[in-house]
Amino acid sequence: MRKLQVQGVHHITLTGADRQTSIDFWEGVLGMPFIFDQPNLDNPREGHLYFDPGDGRLITIFTNEDRTPDPRRTPTEPGCVHHIAFNVSKAVFSQCVTRLDERGISHSGPKDRGFMDSIYFKDPMGLMIELACYRFEPPVGCTHADVMIEAHRMRVAAGDYNIQEKHLADAIELLVERRQQTLSADRSPKNPY
Repeated sequence: MRKLQVQGVHHITLTGADRQTSIDFWEGVLGMPFIFDQPNLDNPREGHLYFDPGDGRLITIFTNEDRTPDPRRTPTEPGCVHHIAFNVSKAVFSQCVTRLDERGISHSGPKDRGFMDSIYFKDPMGLMIELACYRFEPPVGCTHADVMIEAHRMRVAAGDYNIQEKHLADAIELLVERRQQTLSADRSPKNPY
């Protein structure tokens, strides 16, 4: 028996309202360029809009001109999508409250997640959207996941409840030590003063 090894998210398809509401939210609020438009090939009464969330992957939306926005929260029972999170820079995250408030979009306010900051609000169809901002940059040649797994190991070893910035800093130091060579015989911390 062998795995079916995945290599990333290809796309996520969501059920949206009408065409214009979908464009206004995904491009007009979240800034995702609207890059492709065709019929839903499995249901010709629906449109299928494609947006780039910023990494070249795709978010696609099935639209129907008979559907109108429904702000009630989408189901969160087991098997349902709870929320979708999108990465934003620190500069953008610092503007989220102001820019959501300007549009009258209700939101959670900033949330401290230890390794990232988050804010939550609903799309026009009641799907919870999270904008997340990492509190760290991974070392060159590493990914956020590389830092997270090392920070997790450090958190567990320390008996801490959740990942904190000290775990991230120590994980980054460890990854740099592993990946980058030095001419020094001793890489331990020093006090030059």
